[in-house]
Amino acid sequence: MLRWYLIHTKPSGETLAKLNLERQGYEAYVPRVAQPVRHGGGWRERIVALFPRYLFLGLDEGRQSLGPVRSTVGVTAVVRFGSAYAIVPDQVIRDLRSRADPESGLHRLNRTPLFTPGTAVKIAKGPFEGLEGVFQTAVGYERVVVLLELLGRSTPVRISVDLVLPSLAV
Repeated sequence: MLRWYLIHTKPSGETLAKLNLERQGYEAYVPRVAQPVRHGGGWRERIVALFPRYLFLGLDEGRQSLGPVRSTVGVTAVVRFGSAYAIVPDQVIRDLRSRADPESGLHRLNRTPLFTPGTAVKIAKGPFEGLEGVFQTAVGYERVVVLLELLGRSTPVRISVDLVLPSLAV
């Protein structure tokens, strides 16, 4: 019977650790996601781990040991909570696998815009905290353009999406 464990890997080492674990006869699962990145003035997709620095290890409890896993190239540690290893329920692995694209195996993060153009917003933190403006557009996944009234004129300001709230929420 397979029991799933959580493995912490070296930075950007999920693929290397997975390869080395599979060479030793273990089952390893690294959920991957297509992440948009800015490249040369445009956007490209880069394939990265859904959970950076982590992978799931399927261990056949009666046949395999965790001992060799700890010294596998690419592995930093088997995740523990106190003295007990972190065991991942089978349902979590099944759910992750079922949500991946059947052809590519990639997960897609659906990041729907929080605001529509023209929505009144308020800046929650940072140098523009407390200012009200108008949502103009999303710029990638992390930033938005908000029109703020600065020095008597409407000025477009790029700001982290996490700092913008609907005007009525504050």
